Amino acid sequence: MCGIVGYCGLENAEERIIQGLEKLEYRGYDSAGISVINSNKEIKTVKRVGKLKALKEALKDIPLDGKVGVGHTRWATHGVPSNVNSHPQLSQNGKFAVVHNGIIENFLDLKKKLQNQGYQFKSDTDTEVISNLFEFYQEDDFLATALKVSRALEGAYAIGVICQDHPDQLIAIRHESPLIIGVEDNGYIIASDIPALLNYTREVISLKNGELALVEKDSIHFYDFEGHTLKKETEHIDIDIEAASKDGYDHFMLKEIYEQPDVIKKSLDNKFPHGKLNLMDQSFSKEELLSIETIYFTACGTAYHAAEVGMRAMEKLLHKKCQSEIASELKYYQPFIDEKTLLIVVSQSGETGDTLAAMREAKEKGAKILAVTNVVGSSIAREADKVIYCNAGPEISVASTKAYTTQLISLYALAIDFAQKLNCISDQDVEKYIKELYTLPSKVQELLDHREKYKDLAEKIKGAKSIFYLGRGIDYLSAKEGALKLKEISYINAVAFQSGELKHGSIALLEDGLPVVCIISQENLVDKSISNVKEVKARGAYALAIAQKNFKNVQEVSDDTIFIPETLDIFTPVLSVLPQQLLAYETSLALGNDVDKPRNLAKSVTVE
Repeated sequence: MCGIVGYCGLENAEERIIQGLEKLEYRGYDSAGISVINSNKEIKTVKRVGKLKALKEALKDIPLDGKVGVGHTRWATHGVPSNVNSHPQLSQNGKFAVVHNGIIENFLDLKKKLQNQGYQFKSDTDTEVISNLFEFYQEDDFLATALKVSRALEGAYAIGVICQDHPDQLIAIRHESPLIIGVEDNGYIIASDIPALLNYTREVISLKNGELALVEKDSIHFYDFEGHTLKKETEHIDIDIEAASKDGYDHFMLKEIYEQPDVIKKSLDNKFPHGKLNLMDQSFSKEELLSIETIYFTACGTAYHAAEVGMRAMEKLLHKKCQSEIASELKYYQPFIDEKTLLIVVSQSGETGDTLAAMREAKEKGAKILAVTNVVGSSIAREADKVIYCNAGPEISVASTKAYTTQLISLYALAIDFAQKLNCISDQDVEKYIKELYTLPSKVQELLDHREKYKDLAEKIKGAKSIFYLGRGIDYLSAKEGALKLKEISYINAVAFQSGELKHGSIALLEDGLPVVCIISQENLVDKSISNVKEVKARGAYALAIAQKNFKNVQEVSDDTIFIPETLDIFTPVLSVLPQQLLAYETSLALGNDVDKPRNLAKSVTVE
């Protein structure tokens, strides 16, 4: 989810591009760059690591004078943040400059093909493959070259490209990654999101999948990947910049909740290319796994809840006892960690201070480290022996949603990978798990299609001073995440309990009307869980159940019931968390809180 801006027209390209990138920095902020064709018909490029302000400072001393150019603000996927890995990526002969969002799935094959033809690569990016493909396929006609490149690429991509030999043209290409074009009086702006355009125009043309635009200073032409001419209509956008950056959603949290079907699918595709498990060098070999005696999981907050679910999945598939510990505690208590230990650390930002400290302490004792994180090139990613990326894209809201579900997907993939390598599960089991994982995006979407019920539920609980969350087994871990989500943004004291443990003391806190959220998704525990619902109802509590839809008896004992689609018990946390996220969001909204920026919290906690 990087930011793309390009310009072709009669105005200053640098000004248009930089102002557009400022509006898209939320989409990526580890590096930024710009290429402009100057009056001498040469491509001039400036790139800087860090936030956009570093690039802006550099441009004060190196102004770019031109009317055609492309720019990019990056969220790293291939290669750590650096000037070399930043976009735009230039072709080997320097005649093409490319900016790109998405992932080119066949970039390794294309790279080898180009290397065999004598091409040398400077960066670790898949984007440099695109720029060199433009050089490799170059014809006299810019459009013909772009069509050849488009047909050679596989994956999801939005591309902006300029060519020194065609100084008055800009090519825009879209496949499975957003790209729009703003129409000005004196030119055209391409961008990956609406905010980049709004200072200059409200007239927008949206590219669809498999479409390409040839932009000139006073005209624009559209084609499909076979070269057939398309007719496109201009749409008037009547929306303010802040709202546009949220894609029309009221809050980033809501936007990110609704992005989950897509990011779960992307995370799956990254770990199961063509439906087959292949973590490549992100995981350990069979020989390395055989040398490991103990597996620890550690993280903080929401990431720790994901780590605990991952631990349960690992135990189930490996038939091996694993351990988990909060990172802030593990840092100071590691008596059993040694060179035969694997420590799996989970962090959205890759910069979490407590997790880094625990990881470094374990590494000093000789432990192997595997990181699950969302941020390429983060400290945790750099220092770990192996890294699995979540592929959630930037998560802006402080309350984590899509990062959590993609952490779960990553940990499930890891558990399947370990179990397959150690012959703990059959090939048929692997196929069954992969098939079921790929049903989750549509099941998540099914839950999101019924948001209206959560507004009514929020009205019922918003006045509570305390709320209990109950669950047995893996449902308790989901309950902990639901309770955390509610307390983070509603400021209601939400506490999770193991359902069977409630009667051993905490049941004394039950009183008339106290809301109790009961998670019931495990086949072997449904009857016991129903008994716990009866216990809280007998004390006058209000019981809201979240259960698999085949557990019809739950509805008979609860005041309100939310049914989630059926899936394998091990995967239910991906689904049971959705109603809890929406309930937390609607409750916070009903209380008038700032959903995206809850008090006292930060997105990335880098201190211990």
